[in-house]
Amino acid sequence: MDGVESTARGRARLGVDLAMLALVGVLLIAAIFAGGATLYKDFYGPSAFVTRYLDLLSSGKAADALRVPGVAVDRETLDTAGIDPTASEALLRQAALAPLTDVHIDGEEPVEGGTAVTVSYRAAGHPGSTTFTVEQDGWEGVAPRWRFTKSPLAVVELTVRGADQFAVNGFDVDRRQVSAAGVEAAPLDPVPLLVFTPGLYAVTVDTAIATSTGHGVLADSPLTITPLDVQTEPTEEFIAVVQERVEQFLTGCTSQEVLQPTACPFGMQVRNRIANPPKWSIATQPTVTVEPDGGNWRIPPTDAVAHIEVDIKSLFDGSIQPISEDVPFQVNGTIVILPDGSASIRVGSPEDAAAG
Repeated sequence: MDGVESTARGRARLGVDLAMLALVGVLLIAAIFAGGATLYKDFYGPSAFVTRYLDLLSSGKAADALRVPGVAVDRETLDTAGIDPTASEALLRQAALAPLTDVHIDGEEPVEGGTAVTVSYRAAGHPGSTTFTVEQDGWEGVAPRWRFTKSPLAVVELTVRGADQFAVNGFDVDRRQVSAAGVEAAPLDPVPLLVFTPGLYAVTVDTAIATSTGHGVLADSPLTITPLDVQTEPTEEFIAVVQERVEQFLTGCTSQEVLQPTACPFGMQVRNRIANPPKWSIATQPTVTVEPDGGNWRIPPTDAVAHIEVDIKSLFDGSIQPISEDVPFQVNGTIVILPDGSASIRVGSPEDAAAG
């Protein structure tokens, strides 16, 4: 009997040991699968692929980001997306990237044609969220390769009023160099600029003629167009130059010894004859201001005063009456920025003579 009981106890212990071994095996297999799933998610999955792309942008490696599968686009792809195929690539460089921080994967879910990966981030301090779609692109050994099904590039359609030179995130750009029409482009023709998403793109202007503080736009949606319209303001130096040119123009008008100086904003009419050539002077020069006018500038109507000295001979009795009189008038004008960056200042209507 003792032998039978001993054998039974041994079998019971063996069963317990086998059960424990089985449990350990199950737990080990679960741990392996969990570790594999974590490894896949962190290094080989769709989210890892998107994270690597965003890491390249965060570190300013624009050239490497362009080489990520599915990022670079051809003209046909742009045209299909409704984007101008001639969009400039000038901003697809490190110098035009703003800081991208606090990148976090918010979610990953299967969608038609691939996997949607949603990320949140801060672009130059501004919070944002973008969803990318990726698909498997074969294998590399036992690890899957991925590519963007829709390029994460987008377009900022930029209009800068009153200036051809500007900076995007501190990177200097000349509109005439990035526009497909070159120097023939009209001042208000929007310039399509390819950019990485996500990213904040801030435009500033600081030229001798115009200035503008940062106007920014967050590009956060792949293959879309985001318009940005920047209105500049004239610099004090520019206004001073316009003031000087207008004064020179008006002073030049006073050299004409006639009652109605040609192409000038002032004059006098009399019913009698003049006994000698009149003498003009400018009693009060206008205080000129400059306002935006589409892609150029204008001088709004401004008060001024001319002065005339002339002797008038009466047609009735031949007597001569000296006239010394102030003649109020208004001056206005247009200012066109020429292709070489200089300004053509024209006082009065377009058919009037240029001030210089």
